[in-house]
Amino acid sequence: MSGRALAGKEVRKIGGRFGHVKNMYYLCAKKKNKIEDMFRNHTCGELRIADAGKSVTLAGWVQRVRKMGGMTFVDLRDRYGITQLVFNTDVNAELCERASHLGREYVIQVKGTVNERSSKNPNLPTGEVEITVEELTVLNSAQTPPFTIEDNTDGGDDLRMKYRYLDLRRTAVRKNLELRHRMTMEVRRYLDGLGFLEVETPMLIGSTPEGARDFVVPSRMNPGQFYALPQSPQTLKQLLMVSGFDRYFQIVKCFRDEDLRADRQPEFTQIDCEMSFVEQEDIIETFEGMAKHLFKELRGVELTEPFLRMPWADAMKYYGSDKPDLRFGMELVDVSETVKDTEFVVFKGALENGGSVRGINAKGQGAMPRKKIDKLVEFAKGYGAKGLAYIAIHEDGSWKSSFSKFMTEEQMEALIKAMDGQAGDLLLFAADRNKIVWNVLGALRLELAEQMGLLDKNEYRFVWITEFPLLEWSDEENRFTAMHHPFTMPMDEDLPLLDTDPGAVRAKAYDIVLNGTEIGGGSVRIHQNDVQEKMFEMLGFTKEQAHERFGFLLDAFKYGVPPHAGLAYGLDRLVMLMAKEDSIRDVIAFPKVKDASCLMTEAPSPVDAAQLEELGLEVEPQAEEETTEE
Repeated sequence: MSGRALAGKEVRKIGGRFGHVKNMYYLCAKKKNKIEDMFRNHTCGELRIADAGKSVTLAGWVQRVRKMGGMTFVDLRDRYGITQLVFNTDVNAELCERASHLGREYVIQVKGTVNERSSKNPNLPTGEVEITVEELTVLNSAQTPPFTIEDNTDGGDDLRMKYRYLDLRRTAVRKNLELRHRMTMEVRRYLDGLGFLEVETPMLIGSTPEGARDFVVPSRMNPGQFYALPQSPQTLKQLLMVSGFDRYFQIVKCFRDEDLRADRQPEFTQIDCEMSFVEQEDIIETFEGMAKHLFKELRGVELTEPFLRMPWADAMKYYGSDKPDLRFGMELVDVSETVKDTEFVVFKGALENGGSVRGINAKGQGAMPRKKIDKLVEFAKGYGAKGLAYIAIHEDGSWKSSFSKFMTEEQMEALIKAMDGQAGDLLLFAADRNKIVWNVLGALRLELAEQMGLLDKNEYRFVWITEFPLLEWSDEENRFTAMHHPFTMPMDEDLPLLDTDPGAVRAKAYDIVLNGTEIGGGSVRIHQNDVQEKMFEMLGFTKEQAHERFGFLLDAFKYGVPPHAGLAYGLDRLVMLMAKEDSIRDVIAFPKVKDASCLMTEAPSPVDAAQLEELGLEVEPQAEEETTEE
């Protein structure tokens, strides 16, 4: 459409202005309304020495004000950068006086001339120039912010979350959100190039709790009934495969009512994908390619080698985790056979109860003080350990141990040899059921790596974890539950085990892990009715119960479902790792805090009685805890 076709409005193309934002169009209501008459014609990160002599108009926030004799210097900030403004008493005393009274975060507009700075700042892209101001307009005053809007701010986490809109002005946070934006654009470009269609699925769905808790939403029009917010579009994207949309993706918000941690929020964003007429290898090839594409385009990192693949059983055996961090060694060693004849009751009891004894070798930590070792013991107890046994090997080859009096010298020497213990090493052992031992040593391995400075954020170690167990036993529910979800296909060769040893059945499931963080996961889906019915049987569902929960999907499968598989990347986690941050809160515009609340909007919050009545709900007041006087 031409400018003339826009009802007489002038379309002006501002090429190259506003930083990297190119081809930006401005619609001017009248021809006399030129760009120079708008709030700004350049950004605060754009001007260079080549622009010296230009008359410019800038607008933004006051970062700081410095008074030096008869001159006032103001750092003006917007999303694109900082430009220094100069006010000179000898040129315009009244203007200089006004500038000296500007406060931090005032919103101002200035007009002036670009000049070369006499004292250049090599740390700023605009550090060679300054603006000699001729006109100043205060667009809005501002209260003094509760913390400094600087990269190294003096605001604590809770304070910054309460005033998140101010925290977002900081360059470090802004860059994270810009990275997130660029990632979503590259994801769309990559998947579009492979023939994927982006399809939106609904946010209000039926509840199918099988794993994490749903967030539920009451229905006003259907009293006593509830929607659920999706933990994943899992069943909906499978229905799209039934519909013939053989390559689907969606950058979608998902919700899980789980406890928070550094890489978990109650609402999060997935790059959700599904493909038809594919097997596991096709999915891995496609989405390993996407990871390589994103790192090349967004970080300039060439990942040329195929990502390592590791069966789940090996990940647990060597790292005590299904999301192992491969940036360092310190692998777990099973020493059960070595200590099977010991009289040490801790080791002996664990083996008699069907457990194991395993250890890790913290190289070079043999001189660790006892107080620090005691802290590691307490750390291990937080993961279910009853204690932690250790051997500290001195530089002269002698050793001290917490349990040597219960073992012969030959047994101790054999144990040290099994652990490849050398002078200066610290050997740490856990003994219990396998699941507890893995949890304890897997977490301890990461804690020691952090203390020893082994976690290099500039190194990217990817690994595909494959062959997960299809099922896991729940002591609480006294039944098998799906490790991923009820629609995951078993390994073909393990299908006979569904009747004889269901706990040994492996799944066609796969996770992609980066530096110890699961950034994505998926599986080949069941598309055969008999296998799906058997899966529900293993999970303890009757046919009626299965149909009650998933009837819409099972009915759809009667009309011809293709073989299909999928994967979802965690967008927040991927951006977090690429931005070298420690928490996904730092890459989300408005995150929740530890108790899943928003300090800024004060959500969640009570609703008034009229709303509850309309929804047919009643809130039962919590009983106050009884207190007793001392």
